Amino acid sequence: MIFIADFGSQTTHLIARRIREFGAQTKIIRPKNLIKEIDKSKPDGIIFSGGPASVYEKNAPEIDPKIFSFNIPILGICYGFQLISKLLGGSVVPGKKEYGPATLGISNFSPRGEADKFQISNGLQKTFVVWMSHGDEVIKIPRGFEIIGSTETVPFAFVADEKKKIFGLQFHPEVEHTEFGIQILKNFLEECQKIKTQKSKIKITTQSSKYVVNIIKIEKKIKKIVGESYVIGAVSGGVDSTVAGILTAETIGNHFIPIYVDNGLMRDSTREHVEKIFKGHKVKPIAIDVKKEMLKRLKGVVDPEKKRKIIGNFYIEIFEKEMQKLIKSGKNVKFLLQGTIYSDVIESKGTKHASKIKSHHNVGGLPKNMKLKLLEPLRHFYKDEVRLIGKNLGLPDEFVYKQPFPGPGFAIRIRGEVTRERLEKERLVDNIVLEEFEESGILKNVFLSFPVLTGAFSTAVKGDGRFFGEVVALRVVESKDVMTSKWSRVPYDILQKISSRIVNEIPGISRVVYDITTKPPATMEWE
Repeated sequence: MIFIADFGSQTTHLIARRIREFGAQTKIIRPKNLIKEIDKSKPDGIIFSGGPASVYEKNAPEIDPKIFSFNIPILGICYGFQLISKLLGGSVVPGKKEYGPATLGISNFSPRGEADKFQISNGLQKTFVVWMSHGDEVIKIPRGFEIIGSTETVPFAFVADEKKKIFGLQFHPEVEHTEFGIQILKNFLEECQKIKTQKSKIKITTQSSKYVVNIIKIEKKIKKIVGESYVIGAVSGGVDSTVAGILTAETIGNHFIPIYVDNGLMRDSTREHVEKIFKGHKVKPIAIDVKKEMLKRLKGVVDPEKKRKIIGNFYIEIFEKEMQKLIKSGKNVKFLLQGTIYSDVIESKGTKHASKIKSHHNVGGLPKNMKLKLLEPLRHFYKDEVRLIGKNLGLPDEFVYKQPFPGPGFAIRIRGEVTRERLEKERLVDNIVLEEFEESGILKNVFLSFPVLTGAFSTAVKGDGRFFGEVVALRVVESKDVMTSKWSRVPYDILQKISSRIVNEIPGISRVVYDITTKPPATMEWE
């Protein structure tokens, strides 16, 4: 059993997932409750998560220093490492802010090219890429600690007190883009005496029998919650709502009624895509056309949070009207199915100490007083896990590996007010990007791609005359679980063709720029 003290990191839940993949049990605990939980049941190891606070600021989450007297291995990550340093006599100061990739060098390599001093660094290369997300820095490590690794700007990036089995990382080993991050976590588990380190069948990179069991458990849970009631489902054609919808359709049959809200903010042919999904499951979606009303409600709105909340509230209004119609026809509708996944939850401030990044329309954008109860069977899963569940449900690749598309649609890919003209312009530009990626054969390898109407303007020359037009930003990223991402190294000739087509075919566009920002610090979407 590994306890994880949650200081509000976006990736606390992800840490727990990584540890479970090695067959260990985990329990996420609020810092103030950690000592009490240890008194009840002593764990084999403890991990302090990262978090958005600074250890020296007022009301920052703390932990009782008594924790170090239990002789339990401890791994501190980012804020967790800084807190360990502060409590044990080190120093933490506002440091050089660092977000995204950095190169870590291991300092204790033997002449054979192996890390030979610490168990925690076994199996690592001499240098490798790690993912940073911090604004503070440890400038003095506590007595008894030694440096294992450093980056160009952070000398104390990886430290250990081998005698006390306390380890600190300034980077995040749990995210997919940290090389050897999983190895570091495995090494920590090996430091925890009672942990079995053999990987279990829950390994997510394969279609294991464990996940088939999980699907059965999800379906049983849906049935237990719903009973004989009816469920209406918010389906958008995306991966998450598709998998959630098929799970529910297979569990309760015609007691599930999918609803597609045609709000004009989705990609072309989305309605036909939704109808095709459910055709083989004997469930016919209800399509509701609200394109005119959607534009009316977004008129004059420029703030992205307001956009998300307007769209989220409007969706609920529509679903509750449909609920009343169905109740009058004799169907006892009580639940609204949503394809909410964990990245939606945590970015909408899903835990006590977490920061709110943005209000996802299906989480933070919902009204407080809803008549419908939410049914969210995928709430604790990540994007790659959802896709694996979809594969195990027998969904074809065209549905399972479809690019993520935000619930608020093009509304959050248009900076500023959403008008009919700008919406059509965004749709045309988006089509060009998809067409060129498909023609070049790289679309199937692109996790996410989209253009943004930036609302910024620049001078151009068209027909030997001055032209002042809008700038389009193109974002193409690589990711698996949406928690971190790298910008995609799209071949220059493809980018050139996309740029030429956009500025020549779409009125009012002056230039195209390419977004080369990782997550963190950027989010996947611009708004």
